Amino acid sequence: MRILKIIVVFALVYVGVVVVFESFIGFLQPANESTLVITTFEPDGSARDRVVSRLTSGAKLYVAANHWPRAWYERALENPDVQATIDGAKGDYRAVPVSGAEHARVDAEHRLPLVFRILTGFPPRYFVRLDPKPASGFP
Repeated sequence: MRILKIIVVFALVYVGVVVVFESFIGFLQPANESTLVITTFEPDGSARDRVVSRLTSGAKLYVAANHWPRAWYERALENPDVQATIDGAKGDYRAVPVSGAEHARVDAEHRLPLVFRILTGFPPRYFVRLDPKPASGFP
C-alpha cells in the first residue's frame, strides 16, 4: 500500500510539473530567431496569434504542435488560410497537415530533447507545412 501511495504522489507531482511548464510557455510565448508567429482564424473571422518553433526541411517551412495545448493547430486544420510573421515580415500561407514519410522525415530532422519531452508530458507531435500563397495582384 505504501508503494502505491508513493506512485500516486509521484504521478500527481509529475502532472503538476507538466501543467506548470506548459502554462509558463503558453503565457510567456518566448520568441527568438528560431520562432515565428502564426495567425489562425476563428470561425467568426477573429485572428489569434501564437508563437511557434520555425522548422525547415529542404526548402519548405514547417511548424509543429509540440505541446498538449494546441488550439492554434486545430484552428489551422479547420481554416488552413493562415498568416505567419517571420523576422517581422507577415505573409499569407496555406497550412497543410503533414503525415506519412514527410512527417517521419521532418520529425527525424528536428528531434526534441528528452528533457523537453519529459517536461511537456510526452504529447503526440503533429506538423503542418506552410505553403506560401501567391499574391493576388489586387489591392
